[in-house]
Amino acid sequence: MKFAHTVFALPFALLGYVYALMYTGVEFDWLLLAKMLICMVLARNAAMGFNRWADRRFDAENPRTAGREIPSGVISPRAALVFVVINAAGFVALTATINTLAFALSPVALAVITGYSFTKRFTAWSHIVLGVALAIAPVGAYIVVAGSIAAVPLLFAAIVATWVAGFDILYSMQDAAYDRQHGLHSVPARYTPHTATLISILFHVATAIFVALAGIFIGSTLYWTGAGLFMAMLMMQHFVHRPALFTFLNGTSSIVYAGFAIGGLIF
Repeated sequence: MKFAHTVFALPFALLGYVYALMYTGVEFDWLLLAKMLICMVLARNAAMGFNRWADRRFDAENPRTAGREIPSGVISPRAALVFVVINAAGFVALTATINTLAFALSPVALAVITGYSFTKRFTAWSHIVLGVALAIAPVGAYIVVAGSIAAVPLLFAAIVATWVAGFDILYSMQDAAYDRQHGLHSVPARYTPHTATLISILFHVATAIFVALAGIFIGSTLYWTGAGLFMAMLMMQHFVHRPALFTFLNGTSSIVYAGFAIGGLIF
């Protein structure tokens, strides 16, 4: 597992956690924070491990992904699946020590984040499912603290879902030809590059709307500064079509937005 695989959602989880502390009156608890972070790691491990296991045949046939651990023989499919089961079981067990709602929803979260791996087999809109899978983070973090669900964390989730869906469409353009040839589905595989880019832009317009709505609730100079930087980095992706830069740009934009938003909440 690479840190880059976690950095998209983790800052938003911390944002949901801090928002819950500020608006529920619950006192800060280092142990609770540690449990949330461990849950994030376990869930992400399960999701990424399952994705690599489920897509191992496609990864082996795609020159871009043939060097991944399973197709290259570094890790066996059985070992990868054991890794997934251990992390998934650890995730559910740990949520049971947090609160009832976190425990009750843990199987649902696992179903979403692992189910994403199969969506390219039957729908071009798997990008949305990936966005929803990562969007669980701020809502889950709020639930860890409050034991309930609130509107603003759902806005954070909407930001994540539309932001991720938009940039995943751009990232998937490099595999469009392969996807068509192997019966896989994606927006770039179904539509022309121009149309796929337009759909990505529409998702990011929705992101901007949700960012503005969240600003109504927690707006401050720090928040709007971070929001502006976040949107600028999203726009940059539509001018610089380099998949190698997407991880850096989106990881940075996530840290910047969540960091400034947390600062706006605290100060």
